[in-house]
Amino acid sequence: MTETVAVTGGNGRVGQAVLERLSAEGYRTVNLSRGKRDEHHSDAYLTTDLLDAGEVYGSVAKSDADAVVHLGMLPTPEATPGYRTFESNAMSSYHVLEAAGELGVETVTLASSFSAIGGGFEPDPITVDYLPVDESHRLTPSTPYGMGKQTLETVADGFARRNEGAPQTITSLRFPWVVDDAIARETFVEADRTLSGMRESGSFHTERNMLFSYAHMSDVVDLVRRTVEASFDGHERVWVSAPDTSVATPSDELLAELFGDVTVRDDFPESDHAALVDTSKATALFDWEPTWRWRQLR
Repeated sequence: MTETVAVTGGNGRVGQAVLERLSAEGYRTVNLSRGKRDEHHSDAYLTTDLLDAGEVYGSVAKSDADAVVHLGMLPTPEATPGYRTFESNAMSSYHVLEAAGELGVETVTLASSFSAIGGGFEPDPITVDYLPVDESHRLTPSTPYGMGKQTLETVADGFARRNEGAPQTITSLRFPWVVDDAIARETFVEADRTLSGMRESGSFHTERNMLFSYAHMSDVVDLVRRTVEASFDGHERVWVSAPDTSVATPSDELLAELFGDVTVRDDFPESDHAALVDTSKATALFDWEPTWRWRQLR
């Protein structure tokens, strides 16, 4: 049974929410972060440079954790050189997995991203073979951020093949844009969410490259909590998404107007604003289903 969870990047917006949820569920929590010391959201704080293998090993050991949630990566690529962006995603994940494996920590959750598929921050339109996308869809990233996310998943595959010196259970969560009520109200409810409105606002390319996906913080932290109690063997990639799109246009119209040459799977949901991302694997592995829709704020 998991009693102590170390969360890297616990100073961040998602990290704080994860720590608060885990604490509310009765876990002992340890925040492993490099930034300003913040002891308000966890039981313990360990200053840790996640790109320093020795510091990661020392902090994971000192935390006495049963599980590690690795969120301590750059959230966006704009502020750093490409090699630093890639390093943040790929090398920090290697250090966390190596330390966890050597120290006998059996469960690790990694923050992957929608960018792993070749969407998000890519300058060109996303490559889509079929909809809704699932974990079998090919990955075509070209930016340091996306390649770093793809690499962390490949690194996790490698650790999962080891007979010893590796966590038993590794989950890579492919996060979309994570919103809270305030962000959702400003971005979705109070804005023009038609395709024409999004084109005028300048957000169309990025949001199309995310397949108009998002997830609410409440669903995200619930899924993270479930992953730290998981006990499958190996590494699993898992898509994360709200059950609906972030756009006002019905999904069948989206498919016709923007993805007319893309194969639509037979099991595509029939709801008006069905998500273009399939989260059924998260349901199968963790008994998790997203419930929060931005439309409930209207």
